[in-house]
Amino acid sequence: MRKDFGVKPILYPQPVLIVATYDEAGVPDAMNAAWGGTADEDKLFLCLSEGHKTVKNLLARRAFTVSMATERQLVPCDYVGVVSANDTPDKFARTGWHAAKSAHVDAPVIEELPLTFECALESYDSESCMLIGRVVNVSADESILGEDGKVDPAKLAPITFDPVHNAYLKLGEQVGRAFRDGLALKK
Repeated sequence: MRKDFGVKPILYPQPVLIVATYDEAGVPDAMNAAWGGTADEDKLFLCLSEGHKTVKNLLARRAFTVSMATERQLVPCDYVGVVSANDTPDKFARTGWHAAKSAHVDAPVIEELPLTFECALESYDSESCMLIGRVVNVSADESILGEDGKVDPAKLAPITFDPVHNAYLKLGEQVGRAFRDGLALKK
């Protein structure tokens, strides 16, 4: 038997994304966004309302960064989701984070978040709140790289949003091999 829930954004995993921009004075800002993901090989999508200070910044500068929230940085990642820079201008400073200017776009890279997508604004629709960013570069701190020189998800320790219980969950261990395990059913 199944239970109907109606229309709810219950999708697992739901990445916790931290969007960072510079304001008109060059001060870094960041917000937590749970609705977003990959739109193509070189594009990310985010669902963001234009009332956010971060959205105003990225529309003005046409650039932003997106970092994966991590278990280690859970508290400041949640903080930038519950406090608005419209009301708390020193919001970014209160996180204790450090911003380095991206070499690729006019936006900050948050040093404490080890995986960052550096993006140029491609489009924004204020009616649907749908934002598309073109990924110009992906940078990763060496601390999250495995012996093969690639991102190790266990070292990254990204968190996911549970929209049912309003909780953050850490992602688990490998349980299979993509594009291989299903071949057992191929005839």
